[in-house]
Amino acid sequence: MTSRTPLAPAAGRVPGPAEDPSSGPAAGLRLHALRLPGPGLSVRWHPRATAVGLALAAAALAVGLWTLTTGDFPLPVTDVLAVLTGGGTPGDAYIVNELRLPRLLTALLVGAAMGLPGALFQTLARNPLGSPDVIGFTVGSATGALVAILVLSAGAASVAVGSVIGCALTSAAVHLLARRRGAAGYRLVLVGIGVSALLSSANAYLIARASFTDAQSAQVWLTGSLNGRGWEHVWTMTASLAVLAPAALVLGRPLRMLEMGEDAAAALGVAVERARGRALLVGVALTALSTAVAGPVPFVSLVAPQVVRRLTRATGPNLLASAVMGALLLAVSDIAAQRVLAPTQLPVGVLTGVVGGCYLVWVLARQWRAGRG
Repeated sequence: MTSRTPLAPAAGRVPGPAEDPSSGPAAGLRLHALRLPGPGLSVRWHPRATAVGLALAAAALAVGLWTLTTGDFPLPVTDVLAVLTGGGTPGDAYIVNELRLPRLLTALLVGAAMGLPGALFQTLARNPLGSPDVIGFTVGSATGALVAILVLSAGAASVAVGSVIGCALTSAAVHLLARRRGAAGYRLVLVGIGVSALLSSANAYLIARASFTDAQSAQVWLTGSLNGRGWEHVWTMTASLAVLAPAALVLGRPLRMLEMGEDAAAALGVAVERARGRALLVGVALTALSTAVAGPVPFVSLVAPQVVRRLTRATGPNLLASAVMGALLLAVSDIAAQRVLAPTQLPVGVLTGVVGGCYLVWVLARQWRAGRG
């Protein structure tokens, strides 16, 4: 985030609460600043958070390369690299460019698009359970898509529109029902869980009324799957993230202020309602589009921001690192879904559901032991 705060003259650090060794999750973490061309311009950054982000990106790259070499027709790394650089045999090029690479890129992009709204909504709710798949936004997006698929027999573009509309209506309903002098964290979570249960019943009813073929395909989609994803899905997610990811990153500073409470954020010059509305809009759009492409893949939005926060020990939403972690989680889950019961391919949502469910149990047990359950 660019700032016009003057730099500290000695070590090039911006002093503040983050340098207090006793201040919460940022204990022992120093906030540095990088000079930019221009009078008084600087970029603040955390060395530990930067190192974690780079390590996660390297891990995602390694997993991606491994994914391209693994399958029913294993390929050496050298052959994969030859194809990626424009060489290789026609057979290898077909396997990499048409079968494996589009699915891998879709997994990485969808994972990033799920990690971002998870960080946004958990920061807004100030609650680790405030992710879109827990508070019903993902289920509402799935409801809109199912109406387009099973009721309207619509095409792919209409399914995406239905997903966006369903997510928007669900988020509006949850926000209005939970709002009473500001949407408190636990009230937002509880209302979201109730709305999610209602929408899950509606989804089950839609599937029960559909034909056997439509119901079977819809049920696989509801689990969350990357099977059969092609370049059209890659371009859809690329365009979506090119627009929405910068909009989310711009919200990093006001969201960091909102973590201290609405009154404190307003005193520091943050337009609270405007920042909340923009974060909600960006998060809903990312959730809806990722659900339209891969289905309601569970728990990626919940787990990614929390793992990143524990790794970086940095305050704020950690948006960029959460996106990279989401991409890594979904890519690892997808290759596991392909190879655990090979040649049978599981929907990726089965793997993320197992991992995320275990993590959720651990979080709840930890809160209970700490006397917060």
